[in-house]
Amino acid sequence: MADIKKIATRESYGNALKELAAEGKDLIVLDADLAAATKTEIFKKDYPERFVDCGIAEANMMGVAAGLASCGKTVFASSFAMFAAGRAFEIVRNSIGYPRLPVKIGATHAGISVGEDGATHQCCEDIALMRSIPGMTIINPADDVEAKAAVKAAADHDGPVYLRFGRLAVPVFNDPETYTFEIGKGQTIRDGKDITIVATGLMVNEAIEAGKVLEAEGIDARIINIHTIKPLDKELILKAAAETGKILTVEEHSVVGGLGSAVCDCVAEKCPCIVKKIGVEDQFGISGPALDLLKLFGLSSENIVDTVKKMLK
Repeated sequence: MADIKKIATRESYGNALKELAAEGKDLIVLDADLAAATKTEIFKKDYPERFVDCGIAEANMMGVAAGLASCGKTVFASSFAMFAAGRAFEIVRNSIGYPRLPVKIGATHAGISVGEDGATHQCCEDIALMRSIPGMTIINPADDVEAKAAVKAAADHDGPVYLRFGRLAVPVFNDPETYTFEIGKGQTIRDGKDITIVATGLMVNEAIEAGKVLEAEGIDARIINIHTIKPLDKELILKAAAETGKILTVEEHSVVGGLGSAVCDCVAEKCPCIVKKIGVEDQFGISGPALDLLKLFGLSSENIVDTVKKMLK
């Protein structure tokens, strides 16, 4: 069997920006002295006149982005999730969210998989922060194909968008020839009647692998990819809740305020059912190899399988 191609979604971000410019999109890309890491350097190399390094001043960068957007420019502001969502939160809220400016925030290096950078850089609170801003769209793509499509959809979206990308290379499972992306619409990867696994970001592939193991053991798990956490595809979630009666959410984010919380809010109001969350518990991360940390924090296909079995008992 051929090796599965792996690409970090932060690299997909840089490539998508370059492709958008090549297609004629008049966009400006800002970065906070992290172009090599966020991969906006891919865009910068071909379009240096449309790239601005704002330095290590993320809050100011968001203000610059707001100013450009208010003048009708399509602008992407890029930094690590910890700084884009955390350090710059007040500016994002008041200068971008409040006037509903179409600034696209490219937040890379999100979650535990930042690895050796440790707790200060492992942002597991960004989705919760961005969910609290009225009108903010939040997209957390699962692979290269989805990430590129998300960036292009965000560029055309009339309003602020928070795009969450990872440092770690992840398997490409979507077919670029057949895949379609729509903001606010989830993707049913596998149908099933026993339980629903709702995953986002790099955890989608872990859910797919868990589904294979469960199927071999006679457990019919429905697998849903929620790339857009806000607005949530409530129709898809409620249908799964009604038909399977049990939901397991899986995310590389805190269990407080992320995908799991959004799903719980949805079903509690319209179709109450049992919901269990897999994510980072109410704790900070630690430094270590990314793959080891994901397993340590239970963000693995093995833990998904174990948790499903316990829920079905």
